[in-house]
Amino acid sequence: MEFSHIPVIFEKTIESLDIKPDGVYLDGTAGGGGHSAGILRNLGENGRLICVDQDPDAIAVLNERFGKDERVSVVKANFAEIPDIMRELSIPQLDGVLMDIGVSSHQLDSAERGFSYHSDAPLDMRMSQSGTAAADLVNELPYGELVRILYEYGEEKFARNIARAIERERQKSPITTTLQLAEIVKSAYPAAKRHDKHPARKTFQALRIAVNGELDRLSEGLDGAFAGLKIGGRLSVITFHSLEDRMVKQRMAGWCEGCCCPKEFPVCVCGRKPSARLVYRKPVEADEKELEDNPRSRSAKLRCCERIGKEIYVHGV
Repeated sequence: MEFSHIPVIFEKTIESLDIKPDGVYLDGTAGGGGHSAGILRNLGENGRLICVDQDPDAIAVLNERFGKDERVSVVKANFAEIPDIMRELSIPQLDGVLMDIGVSSHQLDSAERGFSYHSDAPLDMRMSQSGTAAADLVNELPYGELVRILYEYGEEKFARNIARAIERERQKSPITTTLQLAEIVKSAYPAAKRHDKHPARKTFQALRIAVNGELDRLSEGLDGAFAGLKIGGRLSVITFHSLEDRMVKQRMAGWCEGCCCPKEFPVCVCGRKPSARLVYRKPVEADEKELEDNPRSRSAKLRCCERIGKEIYVHGV
């Protein structure tokens, strides 16, 4: 099976992990193995790599590509399960974790997976190929919940218009295909706004996030990955839209925060020390050459932090 996916910000991502030849690394979204191969090239014979993905198509490719390499373990799971994976593989700590968030090129380009509004296919969008599909949400969720999903996960200004249009159409017959939904969304958009970007872009993003529980899994994955790092270990995360990037930025900032005493206190009484340091003060983005070669890298942002303290403070506390 072919699993085409061009890894974004490749060189800088591999560099950000500061790979040690005998280290233990986990690629939480291994996909077709592009970034994993980059990690492996920097590992010695005593190094170890855990390739994790929830997509059965990716797992098949990873086993075919790396199955004979004794340094590699391929695990079908979501990166939110990192603590469980480490326990099952008897790995006490990790030297680095990579998480490349979002939908892969293979998933977008495989029309039958239902991620794209450019091709007609069943309205699916399940990364794991199991569980609730996008069609289930579109046809069964009440109006208010549809509005919430479109507004929160898609940052869609016309969420109410779109939800009403979906309600009207599903009363006539079930909404079952990608192009059917794309046309419904287009019809709900103000005519003057239909040519800015594809009207269905934000709706499809929102439904994909909801179907796969992406933001909840990302939150769990970030906490599990950071907790699994040894002192000096690094967490590198690539995001593709503002909701993901905001969560990663805030979580890393929280780990890097030290004393949280009120400013009026003359001395620190909380004793809180930073758990991490930022490797890059600002996110790394694709350069002009990569943007030309791979337009999908346009929205990609790489953030990286290094664990420097034993204590981990719960985010928001």
